[in-house]
Amino acid sequence: GGNCSFLQEMDVIQEQDENCYCYVQNRTIRLQYLWSTLQVNVNSREMFRFEPISEKSNCRNSETVFEFAACAVHIFWKPETSTETFISIKQYGEDICFKIQPFKSEPYTVSVKREMLDGKLLVLFVAGIFLSHFANSLSRNSKFFYLSGVILALLALLVFVLLTLKRFIPRHSTFWILMTGCCFSSFYFLYWFKENMQWLWSEHRNYLLGYFLAVGITSFATCYHHGPFTTEVSITLFTWTVQLTAFILIYCGVTIPQVAYAVIAVSLCSKGLCYPLGAACHLGRKMKNHFKSKELVFKWLTEEEYREQGERETARALEELRSFCRNPDFPSWLAVYKLQSPHRFAGFVLGSPHVSPAEAKAHDAEYGIESFFLEEQLFETRAESEQGDPASSVHEGNEEEEDETHRQISFPYAIELL
Repeated sequence: GGNCSFLQEMDVIQEQDENCYCYVQNRTIRLQYLWSTLQVNVNSREMFRFEPISEKSNCRNSETVFEFAACAVHIFWKPETSTETFISIKQYGEDICFKIQPFKSEPYTVSVKREMLDGKLLVLFVAGIFLSHFANSLSRNSKFFYLSGVILALLALLVFVLLTLKRFIPRHSTFWILMTGCCFSSFYFLYWFKENMQWLWSEHRNYLLGYFLAVGITSFATCYHHGPFTTEVSITLFTWTVQLTAFILIYCGVTIPQVAYAVIAVSLCSKGLCYPLGAACHLGRKMKNHFKSKELVFKWLTEEEYREQGERETARALEELRSFCRNPDFPSWLAVYKLQSPHRFAGFVLGSPHVSPAEAKAHDAEYGIESFFLEEQLFETRAESEQGDPASSVHEGNEEEEDETHRQISFPYAIELL
């Protein structure tokens, strides 16, 4: 009204009588004030009463849900009594009016200063963007689940307790009625904590730390006992909750509501366009692979891989041969007539090894690993002795014959592995 003093930036007013003050917002939108706030400090050596005055006495005139909730809280809010208080005013928020009632005729000071970059607003905005972008992956992370449970218990203890005891409430209507009451109570507690945070930290720091420690440990133990969400329905609901929390943080993290609405709309559109863009990228990769000429890629096998592949392919081929011989269309009598050992062939078809133990032993003795290593050692020793001999040029013909013999011995070994 006309009896109130209007505040402006950089004002410093000293009064000692009861008076009301108002700050009228500048409606000209400037992007440099996106994270800017005004700080109104009231200081006095004696106690005074600080009473906020809202022009919207009727909560039905609130434009958003947040304004309605704040108006509902102001109805039950009692005037604050202290020697120092401050108000943080958003640049493009609503007009702020408050009344100062000193208990004694002692002067008090009302000062207004601007903070171009409010760190709290910037942190809220960045946190909202992060949660909005990684909501799907964070909702499936067990560590984020435990962290969310602890934060929910610290900020809204009644809501956390009600969610923990949900399975003991038989009717859904009763649960949602209790949830509504717990949400309003938690909102009132958060508003009270925000207004008295400095006083609580300076006067009751030990109790505040004890509350954080006790509630944090208890909530973590409760979340760890129940475990993260496993069903897709629970994970989807948790994702929507994280997304809604991200939008609230984005809205509270900027001073221009239009910018917040634009960022939220872009985030929603990007979430909706991810599926068509993903399908288009997948189709593009398929078309690229279809029209791209296939080039042959050769991979060289090591000696160990060569042996393993030989043993595996041999076992597979032998099993296919057994299956073919068990086929009713197989000419068994003709095969028995042409074979030199029909009894051994019948044992092979029924599952016996295709070589006898004596044959395997003879093969290992002639082409086995021990004989192969011994042969390499003999050749290496002979090569070293011949390199040290100055007359080694005379024996070049003998070395070529030995290398030819070595290749002839190693070649059957490869054939047996194949």
